[in-house]
Amino acid sequence: MIARIGTVIKGQKTISICLLILLMFALITILAPWISPHDPVKVNLALKLMPPSADYLLGTDHLGRDNLSRLLHGARISLGLAFLIFISSIGIGLLVGTVAGYTGGWLDWLLMRFCEGVLAIPNLVLVLGIVGVFGPGLIQVVLALMLVQWVYYARMFRSMVVSLKEREFITAARISGSSQWSIIRRHIIPNVLPPILVMGTLEMGWAIMDISALSFLGLGIQPPTPEWGAMIHEGKAFIRSQPELMLYPGLMILFVVITFNVLGEALSDRFGVKRRF
Repeated sequence: MIARIGTVIKGQKTISICLLILLMFALITILAPWISPHDPVKVNLALKLMPPSADYLLGTDHLGRDNLSRLLHGARISLGLAFLIFISSIGIGLLVGTVAGYTGGWLDWLLMRFCEGVLAIPNLVLVLGIVGVFGPGLIQVVLALMLVQWVYYARMFRSMVVSLKEREFITAARISGSSQWSIIRRHIIPNVLPPILVMGTLEMGWAIMDISALSFLGLGIQPPTPEWGAMIHEGKAFIRSQPELMLYPGLMILFVVITFNVLGEALSDRFGVKRRF
């Protein structure tokens, strides 16, 4: 019993610390235009590859742009896009999974076979195919990752809805004369959404890494827009002389992804939600 209480307290501390860190990053994304010391896209070749100084705390890149300002603005792109992909995927997955699980029959079979077809293709291959067809860019990356991610949520929602719709309280709601939409809105969705949101914290890390990977390959965010993966791509040409150009954004990605993963694991243990992999 004492060990169990200690585990719960430790889990609560972990969750609190991770939430504080993510809140800090959220504030950075919101306040980046006001707290950045310089214009993140302004080129000044006379100041290129400067070491850290009072005016440029993290130095400048190969085009004389302030590294700190680009990191702060890059957080807006990386974290903002990851959150947008997460919300969009949850929304589509909730709609498809709830309809498939609650109605059943041929519609359930058709939707799930489509999801299985998408899942049969490796994520990165499918995303690269979509971006290759529609071309690189911000909108293309968001759409590609969203179209890949929603199928996982749809299958999880469907599985939960199937197990819930035969429960006693759902049967009681039907007998009382509640409409199908009322049952879904008042009884199904409130019971399936919290576990998926817990899972979503684990997926946010993957979304950030996917966005950064596509930008690193030149298929995601295009210059001069500051984004962590794109910054690593630009800095790789100076890996011997100026390794910090890759180190700064790489550490930011690593720190945020680890925070999301630790938070997701702590929430999963707290609420008994299993990972999908």
